[in-house]
Formats: sequence, C-alpha cells, structure tokens
Amino acid sequence: MEATFESLGLSQAMLKALERKGYGYPTTIQAEAIPHFMQWKDVIAKAPTGTGKTFAFGIPMIEHIDPADETVQGLILAPTRELAIQIGDELRGLLTYYQGIRVAVLYGGAGIGGQIKQLERKPQIVVATPGRLMDHYNRKTIRLDKVQTVVLDEADRMLDMGFFKDVTRIIEKAKNRRNLGLFSATISQEVMTVSWMYQRDEVEITVEPKQEDRPDIDQFSLSCTPLEKSETSLRLIRTQGYERVMIFCNTKHMCQRLCDDFQRAGLDCDCIHGDIRQSQREKTMQRYREGKLPVLIATDVASRGIDVDDVDCVINYDIPEENEYYVHRIGRTGRAKRKGIAWSVVSNFPEKARLDDICKFCHFTITPMILGADGSLTEEVVKPAPQPRRRFR
Repeated sequence: MEATFESLGLSQAMLKALERKGYGYPTTIQAEAIPHFMQWKDVIAKAPTGTGKTFAFGIPMIEHIDPADETVQGLILAPTRELAIQIGDELRGLLTYYQGIRVAVLYGGAGIGGQIKQLERKPQIVVATPGRLMDHYNRKTIRLDKVQTVVLDEADRMLDMGFFKDVTRIIEKAKNRRNLGLFSATISQEVMTVSWMYQRDEVEITVEPKQEDRPDIDQFSLSCTPLEKSETSLRLIRTQGYERVMIFCNTKHMCQRLCDDFQRAGLDCDCIHGDIRQSQREKTMQRYREGKLPVLIATDVASRGIDVDDVDCVINYDIPEENEYYVHRIGRTGRAKRKGIAWSVVSNFPEKARLDDICKFCHFTITPMILGADGSLTEEVVKPAPQPRRRFR
C-alpha cells in the first residue's frame, strides 16, 4: 500500500500546507525517512538529487518545533548559499499554517548585519553554510546548545569542499542534540567518518535512481565543430520552443562568454558563476524561478541547490569532468513527475569519449541527433567502428 502524508501521522497544519503546494503522495525518501525522524532516530540517507530530500527532513523538523521556545531547535547545514536559500524558501512554504515558528538563513558573501537582525527575531530553525555559521558562533550571535536536530544536506559535497573541520565542530557544539541526519547523493569516506563519529544506531536509507523516483528524462547529443558550438546551441533553443532552459559550462570564463554571445544574438538570458556578486546571483535566480528569465547559464558549483520544478530542458554546453556532475545537471529537468529533456553538445573527440564514459557509468542511453537548419531533428546513424585488419607477416 502506498504511503500517504496522512499515514505518516503529520499535523493538520502540515497536511494543509502540503495540499496547498499540490503534493499528493510522499516520494520514497520522504516515506522512509519521515517516520524515523519523527521518532528522533539518526538517519543516513543516500538519494539522488530531485527526489524530495528537503521535505524528508524539513517536515519532521517543523513538527518537532515548540513555538513557545525561542531558542534554535533545528539546524540544517548546506554546502552553498544557493542551496541554503532554497531550503529556507521550502521550509517557509511548509510553515504557512503554523504560528510563531521562524526560519533564518545564514550564508557567506552577504552582509552579516542583516543576518544578525534575523537571529534577533529568535528563529527556531536555522539553515546555514558551515563557514558563516561558525562566524556567527564566534561572534556569539547564535547559540547551539538547545539544538535538537542537526541535518547535513548534500553532505558529500559539503565535506568535499573542505568544510570537514567546521562541520564536526558545529556538531560538537550542538551537544544536546537528539538526532543527526546525513543526506547525500554519494556516501563518501568523509560522510562515513562523520556517521561513525556522531551517529548512534543510525537508520540507513538508500533510494536507488532506478526506482520510480528516477526522473523521466530523454537524453540526446548533437555533434558539431568547436566553432559551431554556440550557434548550434542557440538554434536548438530557438527552434524547439523551450520556455525554460538551463545551460551548463565547466568554467566561469566559458559561462560568461556564452552568456555575452547569446545576449548579443538577442536571446534573453543571464548567467551565474563564482565571479558574480552574490546579490546579482540572487536577483538572476529570482527572475529564473519566477519564469521571467527563459535561459540560465551556470557552472556546476554556482548551480548547486537551484530547485526549479519545471525546467524544460538542460543543455550540457561542456561535457562535465565528473560523472556525478552529469547526473546532477540533468536532474534539474524531469522533476515533479514531468518529462524532461537533456542535450549534450559534442565538438571534439575528448568530449565524445567523456560522454561515452558517462553512458557506461550511469547506464544511460544518449541518442545522437542531427539538427537541421530549419530546426528539424533526425536521429544520426552512427556507423560501427571499423574492425582493425589483421596483418600477416
């Protein structure tokens, strides 16, 4: 029998908020994680992006908050400011029918004064990047001794980024916590270490991408010369009628250059990467979320935590260096049970070899296509590689 949000024993306020947001049934990770969190168990969960992890820990965290208590009771750590902002937005959406529960979001690259003001309003839930949280802790603008639940979202990425020391110090400061949740796309050695050090009788949850949670994404590739790459991508966007597109580049430089090229060609687009000011990145993200910006170009790091449910199409302008990045990228489309489309533009042999490698590693089928000048798409007939002829001496 399929679990429902009612069967998970949630409050009326939460059920009303979920209904208002149009969520009928919990995803696999939500159905499995929420009951354990409700019972204050430690949880380590491996789940691909786009499977609803935020609600899996956010719902029980909100249900456990005592609104009369004005101390920080729930703490969520995220690797990037974009992801922290997005988690904060999702939690606020769930709090529509609650009274007196406040959320603060703390991240680097923004003025500390405004964040201190947020903390003065006595939030019970804090979402933060590790570095900025330690800043506040050292300034004594936040106390962690009453925190009951600590969650590390995208734990693998966070510990990869060199936050191991900060994260472990933060967990140790929350010495009265009742449970710790680790959510990760991959269980790396560092994630295992944190689990071993700080979790007790943890419940392990694995959501395989092969289940119904695996996004429904058609994957295609287009081959062209390096000089035709920009023009081919532009033609693809213009002729296929995509309304909301995300394009990924491997470097900040390429990201900016492509954005400039497209803007010169009259395309309404913008980009986010590490060299763009945080305030500008947030404005761009807001426009994209609200559907006012049809094309967003991003690097992998800047795009972490961009959660827009109805991206029509993802384009890999550069083939990613890591197989995991490819999975994260295409996971931006085909969300919320919609069908998605992912394109990879291949302009040289090393890129083709990388894409073949990704296919093998992830068990994906990527269909090579030909894009006509009029926008017509036909499947490319790939000739089998010639067999080497044996030479007899």
